[in-house]
Amino acid sequence: MSEVSSDAGPKGPHIMIVEARFYADIADALFDGARTAFEAAGATYERFEAPGAFEIPAAISHALIHQRLSQTHRFDGYLALGCVIRGETSHYDHICEESARGLMGLSIDFGLALGNGILTVENDDQAWARAKRSDKDKGGEAARACLAMIDHKRQFDLYPRHAADAS
Repeated sequence: MSEVSSDAGPKGPHIMIVEARFYADIADALFDGARTAFEAAGATYERFEAPGAFEIPAAISHALIHQRLSQTHRFDGYLALGCVIRGETSHYDHICEESARGLMGLSIDFGLALGNGILTVENDDQAWARAKRSDKDKGGEAARACLAMIDHKRQFDLYPRHAADAS
């Protein structure tokens, strides 16, 4: 998957969306809410896939490394979307903890405006209730959190950034 939104103008933020596609239908519902929130805010985005929630922090890290090596500034914010549903083993706990730890580490270490839309639920019903835009709209909520953190960075003159400032 590689999707780039239409240009919303030069002033709107540009967001990297990384989706865990393990539960593709739930990821699509989360993206629906995120897309709606970004379009309402005049933000643009690019979508990238990761196999699962565990791999999302690494995918964002790859983008940061590319920006640093190429001395460019491509993304103003980052959005993680996915779902982890509890199974019969402790694997769920490890995936949830490590994906959240990885995202928080990136956010703090690099000052990223990052929205965490990775659902951690007990069953499909909980996942759908949180993913649907008509219900809890956690994709939209995470997108709005990303945008809020971009605004927070703006208050400290950390946004907008230019290629020479890219980390």
